[in-house]
Amino acid sequence: MAILAADTAEALAAQARLVARWGQYPPESADVIVALGGDGFLLETLHRCVERRRPIYGMNCGSVGFLLNDFQEEDLASRVAAARTVILHPLRMRATTVDGTVHEALGINEVSVLRQTRQTAKLRITVDGIVRMPELICDGAIVSTPAGSTAYNLSAHGPIIPLGAGILALTPISAFRPRRWRGALLPQRARIVLDMLELAKRPVSAVADSTEVRDVARVEIAEDRSVSLHLLFDPGKTLEERILKEQFEP
Repeated sequence: MAILAADTAEALAAQARLVARWGQYPPESADVIVALGGDGFLLETLHRCVERRRPIYGMNCGSVGFLLNDFQEEDLASRVAAARTVILHPLRMRATTVDGTVHEALGINEVSVLRQTRQTAKLRITVDGIVRMPELICDGAIVSTPAGSTAYNLSAHGPIIPLGAGILALTPISAFRPRRWRGALLPQRARIVLDMLELAKRPVSAVADSTEVRDVARVEIAEDRSVSLHLLFDPGKTLEERILKEQFEP
């Protein structure tokens, strides 16, 4: 196991104890990566390990810990061996800035576009080559995976999506016109294009998880099935169960 930790006192102390007990291997030669921190650190670890294709077992040393297992020092090796695997496919963002530069990044939770100034954003939404909304005036919009549907998407009043449902959520942020539009559910293979309107007056940034691109003119979003990320969960506490449970929380 490679035991990695967020840069917090709690996570670093836990890492020191676990390494003393279970040993430490470099991430490139380990069979499993154990990530200690919060949900943000787990996402960082997933991004760093895309090419290594190692399963990741996270333990919560942060706050929410939705994507993580409970922290426990005992029986770590047996817990990892008994863990259930969830396979995630991220979104690939292709953002073109006003000067024509193209940036690509992966979004495990979501890809979002956000206004950069006091002016609202104006977007045109195209799905699979068909313009579905000629003009959306809003603070921004989110395209979310099922795994990320309980994060920023839920905070913007988007739907929770069970894993395996085969759909993505497109959710507006503070829609002004059309005021009552609450978003759409799209097939997971949909290709979504967001074109920014009135760019000089209404600059917009695009964000894929923690990667931000400013002054974007167009953002293309699609699920990348060629990338598979493996998350490990204790039996009975899988990500599928957590997402389902979240729909019944008061």
